[in-house]
Amino acid sequence: MFTGLIADRGVVVEVQEGPGGVVLEVETALADELSEGDSIAVNGVCLTARSRSRGGRTFAADVMQETLRRSNLGALVAGTPVNLELALPATGRLGGHIVQGHVDAVGTVTAVRDEDLATVMTVGADPGVLRYVVEKGSVALDGVSLTVSRVDDTGFDVSLIPETLARTTLGLIDEGARVNVEVDLLAKHLEKLIEARQVA
Repeated sequence: MFTGLIADRGVVVEVQEGPGGVVLEVETALADELSEGDSIAVNGVCLTARSRSRGGRTFAADVMQETLRRSNLGALVAGTPVNLELALPATGRLGGHIVQGHVDAVGTVTAVRDEDLATVMTVGADPGVLRYVVEKGSVALDGVSLTVSRVDDTGFDVSLIPETLARTTLGLIDEGARVNVEVDLLAKHLEKLIEARQVA
């Protein structure tokens, strides 16, 4: 489990393609905290570290085809910055919201505009995703925990403070960018429970 609070902005060093997916190597200061088998979120996608290399400065992780299809990790190339977060320890603080690292869909940034202190980003998404997005609710974009400021039938807005822009990749993207979207887990569970009750 993760919180959506990015611990480091790493950089992709190498992407090795294979028949079943790719091996992603990322350089980060967090690498020395990882052991083989540890979970780490890369742009909001939960991956498993398989090894460390380059003097402990990088880690490698397998990315299977299903993950490449359902996220934006398939577009990563050497030199691409990525948001990174280590798994939340049992004694850690839940500073953002509950993020599983299971991407629901890839949305498209349709607008970016400055609004006083904040930068407002509009993300277009399918109706199947938007049904779980509510105003003032939580959503994760490329692994970053954010609060929804507006939602309609085609997309939603989030407001980004300067700290978020500086510490994450969201400060580097513009209109047309594809971002990983993970909706609030509680909304999906609640919907299923209500549907089961109506059938019973």
